[in-house]
Amino acid sequence: MARRRGPAARRRGGRRGARRDEGTWPAVVLVGAVAVSAVTAAVRWLATHWWVPVALLAVAGAVAAAVGRARVVAARERRRRLAGLRMALSGPGGIDHMSPDGFEYAVRDLLARDGCRAEKVGRSNDQGVDVLADDPMGRRWAVQCKHKQDPVGGKPVGVGVLYALAGTFQRVHAAQVAVVVTNGRFSRDSVRWGAEQGVLLVDRAALARWASEGRPLWDVLPRVPAPRNGQLS
Repeated sequence: MARRRGPAARRRGGRRGARRDEGTWPAVVLVGAVAVSAVTAAVRWLATHWWVPVALLAVAGAVAAAVGRARVVAARERRRRLAGLRMALSGPGGIDHMSPDGFEYAVRDLLARDGCRAEKVGRSNDQGVDVLADDPMGRRWAVQCKHKQDPVGGKPVGVGVLYALAGTFQRVHAAQVAVVVTNGRFSRDSVRWGAEQGVLLVDRAALARWASEGRPLWDVLPRVPAPRNGQLS
């Protein structure tokens, strides 16, 4: 059983608690005085330098307005770009509405726009190439075109198309760059085999960027072989 503290012990404990409270009060008063002094000094400084917070608010407002304008411009540019992509593919006279032969001519014309000397060579015995082009850096491009009537839901371009192009673009056409262009999509085997063998693939998304943004094909595609020395005359 716990022992009860006697009256004397309780009085001694009470006196020690009172002394602790008495020692705390001066510190509290000192902290309060320092805080009041700091607030008073800050108010006096602001009264003298009132233009500082006004300038800070003006700068913050200008920054917020600039950020808002940048976001509006970026959103407008995204909408314009998407509209251009859709128009190039599915708009009136867009790529999706072309015949296979017309698609080959369109690819030839895009390469010519990029500064290439381009020729449509596709025919019944074209040996895997529809368009040949020489770019301003001295590279020869061998292009196989695959136009899809149902570009989104239809069958993707299979790896056999890449096999045929890979077997002829250097040996028959003396080309350095092999490309397959479609307004549809490629099978997974085509994507994997093309990356392994260096056959470049232009799918629906890349074709839309190429047709609508005005950039040359070698700026749209990754891993394009390095240019050879010399310029076209």
